Amino acid sequence: MARTRQNDILGKLADAGEEALSRVAGSQATARVLETVNGMRERVDELQKRIMGLDRLEKRVAKLEKTVAELQKPKTARSRSSSGTTARKRTTSGTSSRSTTRKKPSS
Repeated sequence: MARTRQNDILGKLADAGEEALSRVAGSQATARVLETVNGMRERVDELQKRIMGLDRLEKRVAKLEKTVAELQKPKTARSRSSSGTTARKRTTSGTSSRSTTRKKPSS
């Protein structure tokens, strides 16, 4: 008889639990909570995609910064080109383009 009584109590508890679960599942508040949780999941997925994009951008920026740093370093062996930057040399000869007539000294 004790077993029958115990089975009856467990059966009643199981029935009460099922009834409570069905009430909670059918509630509008539960529907709103589930909608909110699903919306949060979608937002978290979107944030994850954005963060992955930021990681790629950070890698690209680091690579570009390294390239710029290398380009800014002074070069140790610079080659000088002589492409038309030499100055003309003047030749001084005994002749000039002025007339060679002398003035007569006044006496």
